[in-house]
Amino acid sequence: MTIDFPYIAVLKICIMSDKNQKPADPLFGKENYMWMAIGGVIIALGMFLMSGGKNQDPKVFDYNVVYSTTRVTVAPILIILGLLVEVYAIFKKSKTAE
Repeated sequence: MTIDFPYIAVLKICIMSDKNQKPADPLFGKENYMWMAIGGVIIALGMFLMSGGKNQDPKVFDYNVVYSTTRVTVAPILIILGLLVEVYAIFKKSKTAE
């Protein structure tokens, strides 16, 4: 397979024009990454709580352990809260962008 000469010339022009541009500012600042880490920890905590405990006897079904308030209510709320913190961290304006 061969490449036509005009395509190479256009590619060289595009590459050369990129050299004159200044480097882009970072997309996220230190504070954004801090909020992302906090959101990740909250999500991980929710997942850990959702995994819950275990029965003393694996042959016996214990309704209170499987469907506990922590597993069914608190853990999903923490996961959703962590996702909202992640969305906030992404949309928060970085101080370096101002």
